[in-house]
Amino acid sequence: MDFEALFHANFKLLDDAVTDWSTLVSNLAQLKKDAEDQLHQAANKANWAGMNHQVSKAFIGKTAGEFGDAHTQADTIHKILSDTLGELKSYHQQLTTAVHNGRKKSLAVFPSGDGFMVTSSLPPQARTGDQPDQTADITALRDEIQAILDKATESDSSASTVLKALADQSKTGFSDAKYEDRDTAAAAIKKADELAALANKEPGDLTVEEFDKLNAGLRQYANDDLFAERFATALGPRGTVDFWTGINDVHSSWELSHKRLDQYGDLQKNLSLTLANASQSDSAAMTEWKSKMVDLVDKPVGRNGGFPLGGQVMTNLMRWGDYDDRFLVDYGEKLTATEKKFTDNGRHRAWTRTGSDLILNRTGTDSGWDPMTGYLRGLSNSPDAATDFFNDTFVTKGEDHDFTQQVNGKEVKRELSNFDYLFEEREWPHDVDDKGEESIAGRNFLGMALEAATTGHPAGELPTADTPPHNDGQAKLFESIASSVADDTGRLTDHGYMSDSIGQITSEYLPDINRAMTDDSDDDTKRLFPVAGSSATLNHRDVTALLVAVGQNPEGYAAVEVANKSYMSNLMDYHMNSDLAGSARYSKDMEFTVEQIAHGSGEVSGTLAVGRQEAVAGPADEEDKAYDHAIAQWKNGVSGVIGTGVGIGTAFIASPVTGAAAGGTAGTVSSLVLEELFQDAEGHAKEDAGAVMGERWESGLDKNASYTEQAAELAAKAHSRTDLQDMSIDEKARAAAQQGFRDAGTNAEFMAPHLKTEI
Repeated sequence: MDFEALFHANFKLLDDAVTDWSTLVSNLAQLKKDAEDQLHQAANKANWAGMNHQVSKAFIGKTAGEFGDAHTQADTIHKILSDTLGELKSYHQQLTTAVHNGRKKSLAVFPSGDGFMVTSSLPPQARTGDQPDQTADITALRDEIQAILDKATESDSSASTVLKALADQSKTGFSDAKYEDRDTAAAAIKKADELAALANKEPGDLTVEEFDKLNAGLRQYANDDLFAERFATALGPRGTVDFWTGINDVHSSWELSHKRLDQYGDLQKNLSLTLANASQSDSAAMTEWKSKMVDLVDKPVGRNGGFPLGGQVMTNLMRWGDYDDRFLVDYGEKLTATEKKFTDNGRHRAWTRTGSDLILNRTGTDSGWDPMTGYLRGLSNSPDAATDFFNDTFVTKGEDHDFTQQVNGKEVKRELSNFDYLFEEREWPHDVDDKGEESIAGRNFLGMALEAATTGHPAGELPTADTPPHNDGQAKLFESIASSVADDTGRLTDHGYMSDSIGQITSEYLPDINRAMTDDSDDDTKRLFPVAGSSATLNHRDVTALLVAVGQNPEGYAAVEVANKSYMSNLMDYHMNSDLAGSARYSKDMEFTVEQIAHGSGEVSGTLAVGRQEAVAGPADEEDKAYDHAIAQWKNGVSGVIGTGVGIGTAFIASPVTGAAAGGTAGTVSSLVLEELFQDAEGHAKEDAGAVMGERWESGLDKNASYTEQAAELAAKAHSRTDLQDMSIDEKARAAAQQGFRDAGTNAEFMAPHLKTEI
C-alpha cells in the first residue's frame, strides 16, 4: 500500500460494505434457522413416498445445508472485512499522526513515484548556522512511516489472499470454511506454505525436528480448509507421492527411519486427512492437482524410475478422511485399468510384495503394496463414490478374458462389474501384517466399502434421520451381494471378518428381505413392508442363504438380529396407528397384519439361528456365548438402530408406551423390546452351562416368540387398541412368530442343502 492511498484514504465504501455484510449475516442466521426448523426437520417428518421422497427430501436437506454454509461464509467474510477495516483505520491514524509530528519538527512528507520522501521543511537559508542537523529525525520519521505502510500492506494483502482463497473453495454454492478473524485464516495459509516447503525437501535432508514440526502441523491443521488446499497445491501431486515414497525408503531417509519410524503411522493419518480435506476444494489449483494425481496412478515413482507406482503410494494416503467423490471415481477408473493391465484382465495375481519392496502402509494391517486395499478403505468413507465404483464395469463380454458362465447350456463370456471381480474372482495378493500373520485387510476393507456403497452412510456408522432412502445403484448392489453369497456362501463364511459389514448392510435392507420371504410381490406386500426409496428385487432362496451365512459370525448375527427386533416392533407400532393413511394401510384386518409381521420377523430370526448353529455345531459354549456378547455390545448404539424406524427414509415416529419402562416412565415399543433382548443376552453370556444344539434351537424359538408377543402387546397399548388386547393379539403374534421361526429351519434345509447341522 502506498503512502498517498493510506494518507488520503476514505473508508466510507469499506464502512458501508462491513455494515452490509453485518446485515446479511443477521438475515442469513434467521434464514438458516428457518431452513433447519421449517424445511429440514419438517421434511424428515413428512410422510412422503417413492421418487418424491428420494428427490424432495434430499434436495431440501441439501438446500438447508446451503443456507448454513452461506451464513458461515458470510460471517467469515464479515469478520475479515471488519478486522481489516479496523486495522487500516488504525494505520491511517498512525500515519497522519506521524506526519503531523514531523511537521512539528520542520519535516515534510510528500509522495514520490510509488513511494514517499521525507525532507526538511525549513528554507535553505535557515539550515545553516546554529540549526541542529535534521538527518537523524528525517531517518527516524522515514522508518516510522515505512513500518506503518508495511503493516498496512500486510493487512490489506493478507485480507485479499484469504478472501480469494475462500471464494475459490467452491465453484457453486458456498464454502463451509469458518474463521473467527482474518489473522487466523492468514496464519493457516502461511503455515501451509511453511510445512509444504519441509515436505518438498529431499527425505535425507529432513531433520528429526523438521519431521516433528511437519507432523504436528498437519495434526493441528488437517481440518482447516484453507490450510489443506494451500498445503496440497504447494506440495503438488508428484511432491506428495515423492514425499511418502522417500521417507519410507530407508536408503533415502536413514535418520528418520531409525528415529521416527514409530510415528510414521500418525503422519500417514494426518497427511491423509489433510489431502482428503483439500480434495473438496474447487480451486483451479486443486482441480489441476486432482487431475495430475490421477495421471500418476500407473507411473513409476520409485528410485531410478522403478516401483512403486503412483497408485500404490497415493492409495495409502486415502485411508482416512472424506475425499471428493468425483476424484475418487476418476481415480478408481484409472486404478481399475491399471489392475487389468497388471493382472492380464484378471487372469493372475498381481501386487505381491517381495522382501525388498517398500512398506507403504504404517498402520500394521498390511504392507500397502496392493493399491486396491487403501483405495477400498477410502471408499468406505465416501458412500456415493463407492456405489458408482462397484456398479461400474470391470470387463465386458467383448474383452479378452477368461471369465465365463453357462447360458442355455453353453459356456459364454461373462461381463463383470467391479463388485463381481473383487468379491468373486480376484486373486488377492499374499500379504502380512506387522505381526507376520496373513493380512485380511484387503477383503476386510472390501466389506467396509460395500457397506458404504449399499447403505449411503460411511462404514461403521449407523443410519440417521438424514440418511437418504436407498437409490437404484445401492439396491442393485445389494441384489448382487445376496445373489453372490447364495451362489457360494464360502465367499462370506470363508472370510468371516467381512460379516460385520455384510451384517450391517443386511440389517438396513430388512423391508426388502421381508418382502422376498413372502414370495409375493403384489402391492399389499409393499404396503406391509414399506420402502421409501428404491427396493431391492430379491428371491426367497437368496435371502435365506445370505442370512444363514451372516448368522455364522457373531458380529454379523448381532447386527441383523438387533435390527430385526427393532424393525418388527416399529412395524407393529406403525401399522396399529389409526392415523395411518388408507393408501398406506396393509389390511383392515389388524390381526392378520400382526400375524404377517410376526411370521416375517420369526423367519428372519430363525434363519439367523440356523447360521448360528452351523457355526457352533456342537457344545462349544464359549463360541455360543460370543453371540450373546455381540448382541449385548449393541446396547450403546441402540438409538441409532431405532432411528431406522420401519425402513430407511420411511416417515415414522415411535409411539410412547406410558408406564411400561423402568420406574413407570414412558418408552417406545421398540426400545422396550430391545431392552429385554439386551438383558437376556447379557444374562446368557454370563451363564456357566452350555446347552446342546437342540436345546439352543428351542430356546431361541421361545425367546423370539416372547419378544414378538411383547411388541404386539405394547403396540396395542400405545394406540389404546383394546379390541386387539381383548382378542389376545399378543398370543396370536407369538404363535405366528413361532411358525415363522420353524419355517426358517425348513426353508434353510431346502434352500441351503450344504448345511452340516440338522434343525
